[in-house]
Amino acid sequence: MCNLYRLHAGPAAIAQLFDAVVGAIGNQGAEVYPGYPGLVVADGAVSAMNWGFPVVLKGRDGRALRPKPVTNARDDKLHTPFWRASFAARRCLIPVSHWAEPEGPPRAMTRTWYGLPGEAVIAIAGLWRDTPEWGRVYAMVMVDASPAMRDVHDRMPVILGREDRARWIGDDPAAAQACVQTWPGDLSVIRTQDRWAGGTTRQHDLFADSGIRPEAPRAG
Repeated sequence: MCNLYRLHAGPAAIAQLFDAVVGAIGNQGAEVYPGYPGLVVADGAVSAMNWGFPVVLKGRDGRALRPKPVTNARDDKLHTPFWRASFAARRCLIPVSHWAEPEGPPRAMTRTWYGLPGEAVIAIAGLWRDTPEWGRVYAMVMVDASPAMRDVHDRMPVILGREDRARWIGDDPAAAQACVQTWPGDLSVIRTQDRWAGGTTRQHDLFADSGIRPEAPRAG
């Protein structure tokens, strides 16, 4: 699952690429982590939202714990209660230059970056909603990994070709569903020696599907 990505373009450039206007923008870093703001294209505007739908778990004493961000929505869970309303009416585009996956042995994982050859910015299929905890939030839609990265992770984000972007954010959920496919083309792969933030420090998508049982979370 994707828990780190980077974007090497500002709001104005993104607006031009995606035929949108610039909306509410705060501070974003070049690298985006779960729970932090990133740029999203929704309702014709580029705006900042926090990455991850909040889920509130309960401790052993039954009290609510701090919310955790669920950053990824599996393709086979889009019609379950956690994601259903957002898939039906609140689909968005997430501009990304590269996303990262941890590679290597535990406690010594390094960052391997994936993107499309020759593309500075790609569009990832996303969902968004308003929340009382963090305001507007978004999540990436995930599918089975392509052969180009299957040796590192078995899932990858849904990459939208230029012809599929309008269908994904359009009014027809069936047309959007047809866009949820593993990318068939080549991927660019950049292997680095950069540590994966201590291995798991930044991995907060503990509940990668929507069958979330607060009393029994599972590691992602």
